[in-house]
Amino acid sequence: MPKVGIADTTFSRINMGKIAIDELRKNGSVQIERYTVPGVKDLPVACKILIEKKKCDIVMALGMPGSQPIDKMCAHEASQGIIQAQLMTNTHIIEVFVHEDEGKDEKELAWLMEKRTREHAQNVIKLLFNKDKLEREAGTGQRQGFADVGSIR
Repeated sequence: MPKVGIADTTFSRINMGKIAIDELRKNGSVQIERYTVPGVKDLPVACKILIEKKKCDIVMALGMPGSQPIDKMCAHEASQGIIQAQLMTNTHIIEVFVHEDEGKDEKELAWLMEKRTREHAQNVIKLLFNKDKLEREAGTGQRQGFADVGSIR
């Protein structure tokens, strides 16, 4: 049975880890290993630990960067660390960030955080069990959270 790592943060305004775990369990038979850290810049090492020490086959990195310019910079740095962790371990880490200013209000923000988390959890299931489905979706303008934009051909 594949093992999925869930790296999430206390800074997030909803429990993205719980949502991801719920969606994964609804859609596949997987073991779950969770590692919660304070913020997005802590996610790269959490992901690497989940892969190397906890032997996860794939990891989801869940976080909610704030809306200020410094938060955008921190999110970028965290993304760079997540990419580096992927390259160091040859393991997919699905980054699921929702910036605090992506929603027009708290209700939309909460909706987006849940929807993006669930849709990326479904991508994890596809990567583990159904890679050909991802290949069929190539070039179709898929978006996680807001509406898909579709193909231009």
